[in-house]
Amino acid sequence: MLKHENVPDFLAIAEAVSQHSDWKDALDSVIAIVRSGFIFDNLALFVVEEKFSKLTEIVYARAVGRGQSAGPDAAWGTDVANQVMERNEIILQEPASDGSDKDNRLAKAHLLGLPLRAASGVLGAAVFVRFGGPAYSPDHIQFARYISTQFAGLFEHKKLIEDIHALEEARSLLALQDDFIATISHELRTPLGFIKGYSTTLLRSDTKWDEPTRREFLTIIDEEADHLTTLIENVLESARLQSNTLPMKFQPVHLDKLIRDTATRAQARFKGLQVKFEFAEKPVTQVDNVRIAQVLGNLFSNAAKYAPGAAITIALTNEAGYYRIRFSDFGPGISSEHLPNLFKRFYRVPGQGGSGSGLGLFICQKIIDAHGGKISVESQPGKGTTFLIDLPVEAGNLTEGG
Repeated sequence: MLKHENVPDFLAIAEAVSQHSDWKDALDSVIAIVRSGFIFDNLALFVVEEKFSKLTEIVYARAVGRGQSAGPDAAWGTDVANQVMERNEIILQEPASDGSDKDNRLAKAHLLGLPLRAASGVLGAAVFVRFGGPAYSPDHIQFARYISTQFAGLFEHKKLIEDIHALEEARSLLALQDDFIATISHELRTPLGFIKGYSTTLLRSDTKWDEPTRREFLTIIDEEADHLTTLIENVLESARLQSNTLPMKFQPVHLDKLIRDTATRAQARFKGLQVKFEFAEKPVTQVDNVRIAQVLGNLFSNAAKYAPGAAITIALTNEAGYYRIRFSDFGPGISSEHLPNLFKRFYRVPGQGGSGSGLGLFICQKIIDAHGGKISVESQPGKGTTFLIDLPVEAGNLTEGG
């Protein structure tokens, strides 16, 4: 029974709600306090799905008394919760008094359903269940109303935090997109400027160029055209990966040979690139060799750009259910605050030199995702950077198209 000496519990409940940052921890604390003066066996909390304005699954449920072995309907009062939402009022449901199952306490469920009202409207319903009584008195119902108000406040605070996080993510994405537009505009103008400048120079009728100079200009135009093509392909490819419309062609591949061949091409492109192989395995697995080579090529390109002159070690091992490629450079490393963002679309580490659109690692992650694998990064300033690529051993079960 609710007694006057339990009135200080109101303050304890309010303090429990305000002192816990996690809403579930706050609920656990409130229940521990409430149970000392308010009898109930089970408690279920339901919330409204905004899109459909109806109850969803239970978001919180505790069986603290005799109802721990009761069936789901009797235990949690889903029907009562729906009535609360339909009528927007307190629902009190007492057990039938026909004398049946008089010795079965679980057959005598006293249910009290209350709306979770907040400033923004009705957020859901709380249902208290007592098996075998006692019946809810007016004082009990009044106390339950207070508790439900505290629950509503918790859920409103939870929703506010979620909205703030969503807003921050949207703002961050918008900032990244604005930065991407500025970056890609600059990146596109640079090769276009070279192509335009050198082609215009070659077309001047008032000047004659010797053959070495002419070839030098044409080589620059050719390289910048390739650079421009790569930029455009990255933008288009990232969009296709984002929408899952980039096809994958899986076939049996010697993974160790694929890594070595990609390293050879990278060493031809980046003079002086030092690569060491540590292969504990030489597996044959089903992958899209072009796309995996693209991932490795991007890592080589990043290492050459951001850790020039640093040695690279590539290890290949067989872990539990997957093959792991460990790609390590011994360059300047990356600060920890940037690591969670490295695979985000358009993200570039502030202050790093070199050009780029912030799409390379995003594309790498999407390609590995399409293989059912995972790519992650470890790094410490001054100690280098390591990328871990995990490809499932049973990748051959994937169908063409990813």
